[in-house]
Amino acid sequence: MFARLFAGALLVAALATGQRPPIQPPPTTPIETPKAMVASSDNAGLAIDPKSFTLGIEDVVQIEVWGDDRLSSVQVIRPDGKIAMKLIGEIQVAGLTPERLRETIKQAVSEIVQRPDVTIKVLQVNSRKFTLVGEVLRPGQFPLIAPIRIFDAVNMGSGFKDFANRKDIKVFRDGGKEILKFNYEQVMKGKKLEQNVLVQAGDTIIVK
Repeated sequence: MFARLFAGALLVAALATGQRPPIQPPPTTPIETPKAMVASSDNAGLAIDPKSFTLGIEDVVQIEVWGDDRLSSVQVIRPDGKIAMKLIGEIQVAGLTPERLRETIKQAVSEIVQRPDVTIKVLQVNSRKFTLVGEVLRPGQFPLIAPIRIFDAVNMGSGFKDFANRKDIKVFRDGGKEILKFNYEQVMKGKKLEQNVLVQAGDTIIVK
């Protein structure tokens, strides 16, 4: 109310002196900046050790060669373990670490680009996964990018549902040829830790 009276007084004073009243800008409403759109990928940008992680079939890698855009690409490792690069040809990738692949490509493109700077980024890990199903909040497939034990693998499910049996978790290995029993409650209390073995690629963890 006071602000309106004050503005009115200014207008009257301005008219009396023959001056034009100052133009007040309209009130502004803060505009929320939209969040950046991110390409949909279950495990893009994972923290992978380029010196120890081994690339495998169906893994997706991004190759960037600074100095010649024709050599940069996103590649899916084929069933034969290879990729095909423009101007270079086929390269065996499966079994290499990202660091070793970087050196291989760097050497291959050195005949085209002087002092090439090559960057390798693993966008998706499809060759090494485990599956978590059952009475967890976030079931699904998870990339096995580093050694992980059953206890931590179960925790990737973001918690248990109300009626989950934490004492009778089973791990189906090698297509069900081997079945491991796991008691989450015991391991959480520091008991019988020998059952908390490393997860292997292809394992299916079932929480009843």
